[in-house]
Amino acid sequence: MSLKRRNRINASFSMASMTDVIFLLLIFFMVTSTIVFPNAIKVLLPQSKNQVTATTPVALITIDSDLNHYIASKDQTPEQVSLTELEIRLSTLYNDSEDTFVTLYADETVPYGEVVKVLGIGAANRIKMVLATRPVSK
Repeated sequence: MSLKRRNRINASFSMASMTDVIFLLLIFFMVTSTIVFPNAIKVLLPQSKNQVTATTPVALITIDSDLNHYIASKDQTPEQVSLTELEIRLSTLYNDSEDTFVTLYADETVPYGEVVKVLGIGAANRIKMVLATRPVSK
């Protein structure tokens, strides 16, 4: 048997390094999946005793303390829009699915009427909206 052929027969592939790489990739994706929908706009949410976790929303709407409206769909960064633009963007999001909803983040200093305007736009477009709150601090 020739020397080249014998080396080919004895060569083997070690899966140890491959499993290390796969394990590191798994950890990376698990960590980054928790920050899929970061809320870049800082708002102080109102407190609530009842906290419900929901599935991933179709979009996030944020109203900051200066009454600026922002919308972010899927993995996009928040974009400032007017109420008219917000209504146009929400009208394109409608889906018949039971799980389709939009999360509304409103600073606790935002007047109630402003929140109701946005909720009204969602209701007019048959979109379920969830108002985000923070847990009551003890």
